[in-house]
Amino acid sequence: MTVYVETAPHEFTANYLFNERGLFPFFAADRRVKRGDGSAMGTFTHDGEEWQARLSYQESGLQHPGDTTPQGTRFDIETVREYRLNVSSLDDSVGQRKFNVHLAPRWPGMESKNGKGIPIPEGFDEGINLRVSGANIEFKQYLLLIRRAFGAVDIQPEYFADPHPYSNVQDAERYVRLNQEVSGPVHARDGPIARLGHLLEDDRSGYRKVVQNDQNGRGETHPGYYHTVTLGQDRIQEALPSHELPKEIKHYYAREAKSFSKEDLLSHPKLGASYQVNRWDGKLGVSPEELEQLSHELDETVLSTLANSNLDLRPGGNTYVSDAYFSASESDREREIVEFNTAQIEQTQESVVIKHLADGLSPIEWESLEMLVSDGGNVSPNDIADQYDRHPDSVRRALNRIDDLVNRSYDEVSLQSSYVAELVHDTVRQARDATRRATEAAAKAVEAAETGLDKRTTAFITWAASHGMNVTERGDELELRLGEVTGEDHRKEVRRILREGFKLWKQANRDPAVYRAGEYRYQYREKEHHLRSIESDMVTRRVTGRVWETLG
Repeated sequence: MTVYVETAPHEFTANYLFNERGLFPFFAADRRVKRGDGSAMGTFTHDGEEWQARLSYQESGLQHPGDTTPQGTRFDIETVREYRLNVSSLDDSVGQRKFNVHLAPRWPGMESKNGKGIPIPEGFDEGINLRVSGANIEFKQYLLLIRRAFGAVDIQPEYFADPHPYSNVQDAERYVRLNQEVSGPVHARDGPIARLGHLLEDDRSGYRKVVQNDQNGRGETHPGYYHTVTLGQDRIQEALPSHELPKEIKHYYAREAKSFSKEDLLSHPKLGASYQVNRWDGKLGVSPEELEQLSHELDETVLSTLANSNLDLRPGGNTYVSDAYFSASESDREREIVEFNTAQIEQTQESVVIKHLADGLSPIEWESLEMLVSDGGNVSPNDIADQYDRHPDSVRRALNRIDDLVNRSYDEVSLQSSYVAELVHDTVRQARDATRRATEAAAKAVEAAETGLDKRTTAFITWAASHGMNVTERGDELELRLGEVTGEDHRKEVRRILREGFKLWKQANRDPAVYRAGEYRYQYREKEHHLRSIESDMVTRRVTGRVWETLG
């Protein structure tokens, strides 16, 4: 079996729900805090490690249910409170191996003090929710530590034996700490985080986000400071086909890392993979099997990222730096190392460029892309407007129509990726060639006019140009590209334009049947209202139709 480095657990957040004993655990916490004049302390030992637990209370935003809950349970507590159990390792010199438990009651029909209903899982009845947040503890150990910690403050551990199936994980991360001298390939512009970020240039479905920030909190340049790629369920399966859980992969330094010496552990970055609960419609519970799946997928994601950076996956050497929680030791887990399919990623990027070419680009869109290719960096919409004597609002609308080709932030625009830039560069070059050919064709048209081309044909050509229309003839096939149509009734406007063209076409002694059988394309903008919201966005619609259907 190949030996890989063992990743370390980092952050973890989960909701542990219990209902087998109803509200008994909540009442027990209330009695224990009152008996201890507001708090209770205790210690316990687990696997030779000593831990401390402290129970306290906090004010609650829950509405008092009265003498009984809606389910008929007597509620003799005068003031509704919620409880905190803070648990930390006494053997941890750094002080970051710890977790916090927030204990809150749950019953059907419960409300907040401002009258808002508190959602309770259907069929849950009465019970409690433990919101657990911790770090540097193996995920499977939390439940046992919770039970031992409550026992240490004299609350029955049996209350917390069997989590309800509605229990769920909210956040989890595993990581390795890399030597700063070797971590460059991870966050490089052609490294795995950037290459996975290229999945952003696929179609508009699914969630994907990439961040490449090389400035620390002081505004200093620090390469690799915070580079992440977040992929929803569909996107993560493109990179790791056997995985199910949405994740974020991140290479990051501590805020003050640049000011530390190389001998300081915090001067070296972490490479982590974290579960992203908000990026899918599924649920991950807290059963041993589900927590094993969580560790397994996060492990493989970290290791595959290392492998795709051509870094050594085995402990030893100078690749890894041990810290208080990551020991850079050998793992006994079986893991599958996946080569990210960048060829497929490139194909999806190509599809975006091809899509825009197929749908047609307006003159302003061409100009924007041309400047972005020529500039090679970030420019503003105002820069593009000034360069081509356009109104800035027209440029912004054009950029909105090609927003899957460009990145926009803080009034700056750049192409989505270096690969997209290469594709767009080729396209712009071809467009320039097409313009040159069109100019040559126009010169020949003038020459032809001087030698007998009649004014009626020239009138049709002028009409098409006045509407920004591209007219393409292939034998008896005619295509009319109208660009963007404005006005309150875009269909009526298109019908008017096509009728004008039909009249000029016939005046030029062209075959009416060819025009009527032609195809036209155009686009228009309209407001799209969101469900359950008064907000709306302007969206671009594209229309394709046959001339005869519109003319009647």
